[in-house]
Amino acid sequence: MEQPKGILIDLDGTLYHGSIRIEGADRLIGRLKKQGIPYLFVTNNSSRTPEQVANHLQQMGIPARPEEVCTSSLAAAHYIAGEAPGAAVAMIGEQGLRHALESAGLILVEDDPKYVVQGIDRSFDYESLTRAMRWIQGGAKSVLTNPDLQLPSDTGLTPGAGSIGAAIEAASGVQPIVIGKPSSILMKFATDRLGQSPEETIVLGDNIRTDIAAGAHAGCRTVLVLTGVTTEHNMQTHIEAAGVSPDYVCRDLMEAADLLCGSSDDEPAGL
Repeated sequence: MEQPKGILIDLDGTLYHGSIRIEGADRLIGRLKKQGIPYLFVTNNSSRTPEQVANHLQQMGIPARPEEVCTSSLAAAHYIAGEAPGAAVAMIGEQGLRHALESAGLILVEDDPKYVVQGIDRSFDYESLTRAMRWIQGGAKSVLTNPDLQLPSDTGLTPGAGSIGAAIEAASGVQPIVIGKPSSILMKFATDRLGQSPEETIVLGDNIRTDIAAGAHAGCRTVLVLTGVTTEHNMQTHIEAAGVSPDYVCRDLMEAADLLCGSSDDEPAGL
């Protein structure tokens, strides 16, 4: 592979599992830094601010700065502000989404919103569902940060933003605008942040149905790393479900680093 001009890197399942770093994640980022290859961390997680995401990576020994983080919340806020600067927005979500919406100059309201934007919200209840249904049926645009139905946790899987979104869609009868992977909207936001065209950009991720599909939909080349959701055993099933195939497949992050950065580097990563 020619040295890429930019890389969009998934997080959970690619660089870590929960709070456990995947082997080679720190060395991959160190080699990208050493080679001067621009990259961004791109996550569907809407609950954390970029500062919180960067801190989580740093705690695992993976170098990261807030400005290197693209979340579905940031992309959702950018999308809405691009359509309607200063719009009135009703939020169903947590700190990361609130921070992104306010930073984009959008006005958070409890009545008569122009948009209803929804991410993960662990306080979501029947009253929240009722309000969202009525707002959307009243003409507000429905925006979903990400369609993930399940989230991993230390105690097992929990319902994700997509599960809440499915309830709101069923109640309102309106399909939301989806921002996060596998939608291309998040990837377009990230490539613009990188200052690269999609054709010049590589997407690195562990999930064909989200990371690889989003990259393909955006026109990026894709690298699947077998460290998370997609494995050798289920890969063909995932390809058939997503309707896309990765351009490259790597067994682990060391192999991915060699593919992206050239010949193997045995020197300690520049952390």
